[in-house]
Amino acid sequence: MQLVVLCYFLSSLLGSDAAPADDEVTFLPGLQKQPSFRHYSGYLSVADGKHLHYWFVESQNDPASDPVVLWLNGGPGCSSLDGLLTEHGPFLIQDDGVTLQYNPYSWNKLVNMLYLESPAGVGFSYSDDKNYVTNDTEVSMNNFLALREFFRLFPEFSKNDLFLTGESYGGIYIPTLAERVMEDATLNLQGIAVGNGMSSYEMNDNSLVFFAYYHGLLGTGLWSRLQTFCCSDGTCNFYNNLDQNCSASVSEVQDIVYSSGLNIYNLYSPCPGGVKHRVSVERGDLVIRDLGNSFINHQWTQLWNQKFRALASRHLSVRLDPPCTNSTPSSLYLNSPFVRAALHIPPEVPDWVICSAEVNLNYGRLYLDVRKQYLKLLSALKYQVLVYNGDVDMACNFMGDEWFVESLQQQVMVQRRPWFYNDEDGRQVGGFVKEFENITFLTVKGSGHMVPSDKPIAAFAMFTSFIKRQPY
Repeated sequence: MQLVVLCYFLSSLLGSDAAPADDEVTFLPGLQKQPSFRHYSGYLSVADGKHLHYWFVESQNDPASDPVVLWLNGGPGCSSLDGLLTEHGPFLIQDDGVTLQYNPYSWNKLVNMLYLESPAGVGFSYSDDKNYVTNDTEVSMNNFLALREFFRLFPEFSKNDLFLTGESYGGIYIPTLAERVMEDATLNLQGIAVGNGMSSYEMNDNSLVFFAYYHGLLGTGLWSRLQTFCCSDGTCNFYNNLDQNCSASVSEVQDIVYSSGLNIYNLYSPCPGGVKHRVSVERGDLVIRDLGNSFINHQWTQLWNQKFRALASRHLSVRLDPPCTNSTPSSLYLNSPFVRAALHIPPEVPDWVICSAEVNLNYGRLYLDVRKQYLKLLSALKYQVLVYNGDVDMACNFMGDEWFVESLQQQVMVQRRPWFYNDEDGRQVGGFVKEFENITFLTVKGSGHMVPSDKPIAAFAMFTSFIKRQPY
């Protein structure tokens, strides 16, 4: 690994002509008034001719001393600009796809935020050879190289505290990246935070069945069959059970969760755009609405994946649109020629889409859990770790992540209790929190998969406590 990094940086020092001044965004369309803080958009070149697009927004507080926080959305194959434009960035896209409004709960009120579109093939990121086959290990290395390149271009931030944060499949991206970053003394890593993350496929799948039953989705007849065929001695295996009766019952659960019209990202929210099939053809395009993260070892899922991969090979245009999300405003905005020019996007780079079907369908999932990475971080006894979940998300449900954190067997410091924040109606319950020696598990009450979108005030309060090491 050290040899790879050394060779890469020798070549970058000899061959790079990039400079932060060239990347500064001097006028951003859609804003009534340009921001008081600086922000930059450009490319971080990594291994094998891959160029990862970044958008860096300086802190509105004290950029010189405030932490640098990396943000990665998940997928795999989805753009981190979704986090910037719809979750916790300083400007939020409006429904017209043209206008931006300032976000009063932007995370850059506290920190410098670095949004990275990763891996190559996602958003505006690209590879010279247009080869977008990749896997967890390669992505963690390229994200590491991108961080190193960022601090080479912005050396004034190299001594600032560094936090790695992300969401969804970021549950894999962030700890595997942290494992590399913690071994590099030039990077001032202080901690990580993962929201509604994929931490363990097995725990996510097993807990989802309980979640669905507890939320009234399954009914007593199906639950009784699941208990009979999938459980014994008080333990249930819905993940890779070989019993055909169990598999049939789990397939019924999958149909209810994924195909009945429920919003998988927020059980209690309507489905924007209405209910659509997991795979459909719209205007001649094949549209896939399944990121493929749940029940990957289940026979029903494997047959389904084979089916839509075969369909994808027969269509010239394949889109990946996550279910019950509306990316039209972001797509309209980011594909405006004026916006692309403002963000320094080369004309040959294809149109921005929220998720890349090509990256997702060709992605190698090498880690079925990230227990080893968390234990390595925790054993250092110096990093701050937060795992947080909106409690009405079904894509990466809170029980699975709570089970995962409990399984790390860290010393309990504060037993599970409510946490609070203030809004215009006074002091509110934000959710529940349990604190261990170097890791915290926290739920956000009434929030789905995208916590800062659903509960921006609570999310900002949570993030402030995390960054400032204050009690929740």
